[in-house]
Amino acid sequence: QVQLVVSGGGLVQAGGFLRLSCVVSRSTFSITHMGWYRQPPGKERELVASITSGGSTNYADSVKGRFTISRFNNAKNTAYLQMNSLKPEETAVYYCNVVRSNGVAIWGQGTQVTVSS
Repeated sequence: QVQLVVSGGGLVQAGGFLRLSCVVSRSTFSITHMGWYRQPPGKERELVASITSGGSTNYADSVKGRFTISRFNNAKNTAYLQMNSLKPEETAVYYCNVVRSNGVAIWGQGTQVTVSS
């Protein structure tokens, strides 16, 4: 069974940085897309950034220039989200999402990111 292990959330002051990681294991299908989403309190889940197996990236306009998604296609597909210059309004639960070559999307557990003002 596919496992996604997410880590790296926490509490940081505004202007600070955090790095989230998402490790995928036990996938019998290759991973085509890996992405990060977030859900602020009381709001809808939204895409933060995504990356394809070929390295193409996509970012929400609000994070461009501050966040960087990267991916290592090793035996354990791993994706990182480097978040710099964090803002209080980016306080949210952050989720990792992967799409496998069979078209199935899988969500990891959320990790809380809290940015204090």
